[in-house]
Amino acid sequence: MSSLRKKLIAGNWKMNKTAAEASSLLKDIRTAVGQRNDVEIVVCPPFTSLESAAVALENSVIKLGAQNMHHEASGAFTGEISAPMLRSLFVTHVILGHSERRTLFGETDKSINQKVLASIKNQLKPILCVGETLAEREAGTTLTVVKTQLEAALEGVNKDTASSLVIAYEPVWAIGTGKVATTEQAQEVHAFIRGLLGKLFGEQTAQKIRILYGGSMKPANAGELLAQADIDGGLIGGASLEARSFLDLVTAAGNVS
Repeated sequence: MSSLRKKLIAGNWKMNKTAAEASSLLKDIRTAVGQRNDVEIVVCPPFTSLESAAVALENSVIKLGAQNMHHEASGAFTGEISAPMLRSLFVTHVILGHSERRTLFGETDKSINQKVLASIKNQLKPILCVGETLAEREAGTTLTVVKTQLEAALEGVNKDTASSLVIAYEPVWAIGTGKVATTEQAQEVHAFIRGLLGKLFGEQTAQKIRILYGGSMKPANAGELLAQADIDGGLIGGASLEARSFLDLVTAAGNVS
């Protein structure tokens, strides 16, 4: 069934790279990627680098993503950025519900759901993050946690627009720690997520939705992870900040597409 789904490699730069540094990194990535279209590539710089990134990526196959957004279109929300603002910079994707947003900034399943609905309404593709902490993994509640997060975040999303969703499974204990879920652990959760999506939106739609793995994916372990039936790509942190390692991940995805 995986032929329905093009592999997707998305780079989450987090709070790294000035506008000038972003331009420089993207120039290197763009040159190396050329016009390859066997893998979908998305880069998500910080807000302050989105405009220079948009310029650097003009007419390239690489898509531009943001790391977060507010659910309202405008208003008295100091420090926030809206979907129409992102759209005006040619942003196509937005990461929502990242574990750092949940743990450090108090985002809830409800607030994430509002963002998911707003992003879809504004033709932005949400990269929705779900995943369990180490304590939850050790308590054996991984699937319950993922089910709760997924169902709550997708409440009100209709079947017609659901295929534009991207889900990222990020075991919180494996983000930036160098720990990686075993291939079997990752595939088990990805298959479980696809099953849930089938219940929510029907099997046909569930087969079209990409589910990314995001937890210390590197060139060394990417091939094995990406070869799994339900792992459709990666949401890449540290390895996306350097052209060579990011491109190695794109190549790894291309090799198993």
